[in-house]
Amino acid sequence: MTDPAQSFDLCGSLDAPLSPVVLSVPHAGRDYPLALRAALRIPFEALVVLEDRDVDALAHVARRTETMLVQRPARAWIDLNRAENERDPKIDDGVSAKTQPAESAKLRSGLGLIPRRAGRAGDLLQRRLSNAEVIARIRADHRPYHEALGRALMAARARFGVAVLVDLHSMPPPGEAEIVFGDRFGRTAASRFVHRIEAEAEAAGLAHALNTPYSGGHILEPHADPDRGVHAISHVRVDLSLVDFVTKPLLEHMRPLTGADKTHHPISAVVMPAHRIGGWRRCAITHIDTPALRLCASCRQQGRRHPDHTHQMPHVASPEPANHRYILDSEGLLVRC
Repeated sequence: MTDPAQSFDLCGSLDAPLSPVVLSVPHAGRDYPLALRAALRIPFEALVVLEDRDVDALAHVARRTETMLVQRPARAWIDLNRAENERDPKIDDGVSAKTQPAESAKLRSGLGLIPRRAGRAGDLLQRRLSNAEVIARIRADHRPYHEALGRALMAARARFGVAVLVDLHSMPPPGEAEIVFGDRFGRTAASRFVHRIEAEAEAAGLAHALNTPYSGGHILEPHADPDRGVHAISHVRVDLSLVDFVTKPLLEHMRPLTGADKTHHPISAVVMPAHRIGGWRRCAITHIDTPALRLCASCRQQGRRHPDHTHQMPHVASPEPANHRYILDSEGLLVRC
């Protein structure tokens, strides 16, 4: 559901989530306010380097019942993955180098709360921003997103006993890795959970890395609290010619039994490589057979569904009873108990 007054699109419910997983897409926005366009000193087309282009489309394909937030205003307007105090004194009249905290590497490179630079195109703006302008953006666009994200995570933890934030991004390829996972070097998610996600990438044939060169940003740390059951991890697809990333490892059901009687029932999906069309790979979703989701025999045998398949796959999404609780088991699976 989308509220025109919001600066983000909301899929699912903030207060009655159907899954412990909450998806965040903060950098795929393509709304460029006129105030930004009028202040540009570089060609408008140069701003695309700041976008996580098409990550929102990927998230919509991979999403099943998870609550998801997708920011509308472009990152060039305001960066949700920066703290409110990461303001750049080189363009922001509301702060000074003397009053600011120690500058982060991102801020020094011109990628603060309000981006100052757009890659090789150089400085974005032909004028400085007033304190009132920056505060208005924080109140209208930055703060509401974080408040909604926190609300969704608290509701998920209250209902399921655990909540998992997955923050989705893209970046140019740093090397051989096709996807980078970030947990702020172990601060924002249980290690067994991260290991489980790495195993899914391995099984999907994706070259992957952890925390290098990207360990996650501001969105992870203020919302994560692993000791209290709130985990946060970033998924970054690092090759902009691919639309491959992993979203599976987040839900695995088990019967309320113990020991050798435990049985896992995977109910989620992995976005995996598929055929290349026009220089882009289209994503294919590997669905695991469940009572709520049946594949045709051919797809079930192959373990995947290609985008050009047209058969219908009924997917009955029923809310989890409020008394179901989830824990991380020894293999990093989210299991219902």
